[in-house]
Amino acid sequence: MNHKAGFVNIIGNPNVGKSTLMNVLVGEKVSIITHKSQTTRHRILGIVNDENFQIVFSDTPGIIKPHYKMQESMMGFVRSALEDADVLLYVTDIKETIDKNSEYFEKITSSEVPVIVIINKIDLSNEDEVKALVAEFEIIFPKATIVPLSALLNKNMKELIDLIVSKMPESPAYYPKDQLTDKPEKFFVSEIIREKILKNYKKEIPYSVEIEIEEYTEDDKLIKIRAIIYVIRDSQKGIIIGNKGLALKKTGTEARKDMEEFLQKKVFLEMYVKVKKDWRDNPKMLKDFGY
Repeated sequence: MNHKAGFVNIIGNPNVGKSTLMNVLVGEKVSIITHKSQTTRHRILGIVNDENFQIVFSDTPGIIKPHYKMQESMMGFVRSALEDADVLLYVTDIKETIDKNSEYFEKITSSEVPVIVIINKIDLSNEDEVKALVAEFEIIFPKATIVPLSALLNKNMKELIDLIVSKMPESPAYYPKDQLTDKPEKFFVSEIIREKILKNYKKEIPYSVEIEIEEYTEDDKLIKIRAIIYVIRDSQKGIIIGNKGLALKKTGTEARKDMEEFLQKKVFLEMYVKVKKDWRDNPKMLKDFGY
């Protein structure tokens, strides 16, 4: 059998399980996961290697209507995923309104690449509901293959991998066979901090936050990290820090533990909070943050 390789791009609405699916497919946690929408902000590659194939998965932000420049950049990642895929995975779930953001359906159906529609979270439903939803999506996407599965329970995942490989073009590998992702360690360190903020703070706080890794130095025994947490209002700075600094300390402790597990080395983490009122609409800052 000739070697196959290709870019398999994952798109869909917020909270349908795209990042969970990505992490299960790759076998490592390359995308942070929370129950809040807009958890994924960047386009993140996760690479699956086998002797006979290389699948380059791409996780993308959930489809939203942009309200500021950062969200416009996020939707730019989605548009690029529609344009450069070898195989396109459109992810929905068993509870989602079927026509949510249906303006993307025409872009998907007009795509010349193979499309796989994934109905996730079937563990929350029953066989009759799943069959009815499959029938509806067969009408919407007549050329697509419909795959019901549960990423959380790892149900039907091997079948999905086999299906993807069958639809990929013959090609040499695009990346070294031992490479897991295209992102540097500093990116994952910042994402770990952001994940803890998403989990520990409510309302608008997580959506107003961005992380900059100001210092990342490593020796044989220890990695020293200094991170800046940017917020858009003075009041948010106080909430992030908390009474006597306890909220920030809790977030830092949780983040450091995850970093040590991810990096397999002791971590010394310092975090500071700064106010940048317009960072979400500031082209220079957005570029510095990778948007």
